[in-house]
Amino acid sequence: MRRFHLLPTPPLRPYIDRLWGWESAPGVTVALPTLLPGTGAELYFHYRRPFRQAGDGDTALSSTPHAPAHLLCLRTVPLALAAMDEVGFIAVRFRSGMLARFTAVPAAELHDGPRDIADVWGAPGRLCAARVAAAGTHAERLRLIQDFLLRQLRPERADALVEAAVDTLYRSRGGVTIEQLAARLALGRRQLERRVLAATGQTPAALRRLCRFHHTVRALLLAPDAPGLDTALRHGYFDQAHFIHDFRALAHTTPQRFLRQASGTTHFYNPPRTQDGTIQAP
Repeated sequence: MRRFHLLPTPPLRPYIDRLWGWESAPGVTVALPTLLPGTGAELYFHYRRPFRQAGDGDTALSSTPHAPAHLLCLRTVPLALAAMDEVGFIAVRFRSGMLARFTAVPAAELHDGPRDIADVWGAPGRLCAARVAAAGTHAERLRLIQDFLLRQLRPERADALVEAAVDTLYRSRGGVTIEQLAARLALGRRQLERRVLAATGQTPAALRRLCRFHHTVRALLLAPDAPGLDTALRHGYFDQAHFIHDFRALAHTTPQRFLRQASGTTHFYNPPRTQDGTIQAP
């Protein structure tokens, strides 16, 4: 499997964490992961076969694949991907809370199921997807994607306070209480809740829960030999029951079963940046 991680062009870096992708070797079937809810958004461009949802036994649930370019903002449900060959995609990882800079579609309308790029960005999105699929080189695909994103970027769409709230929750791994967050931003709790809900489609409490869950699962998958309960406690869960309750609610399975199944597949939790901001590709 060929993997890459790339910092975006400088004007996009405040809003996009990275561009990354996978490309499988000829004839190799890849066991793709179950994607779990989180706080971010991912825009996938497939130049080979697009994803399909998995049913029981990791078989394709239906004959309809995802669109060649699609947006995923999982918030309340997991998405199991079927094993497949001819994997080839480039993904854009938006920073938490920053997707609104690129689209006027209300955030709540984008949650959970995959959204065709044309449903989010109309004809420009459809044209970009077609050009990426037809591009002959990786460099050309990356240029087309970043040019498209630069054309969609609208600074006036920003609610800087909401962006600061989401960033604080994410960086604290959900460790900041809503009362502390409101005080930091010099807002009343109800005012904070209204603005965050309007901009993100979720309450601050729901985002806080997702931040804690995301960071915990990421740590478990990047360090599979670490004791699971210790990892959960270190990331803010009160006890084992608290962790299992949240895991069942968001992943629709137990931590033990998910981690056992994940040990034989891949995952999309990418490596962290180094202290100087660069990305270490695996």
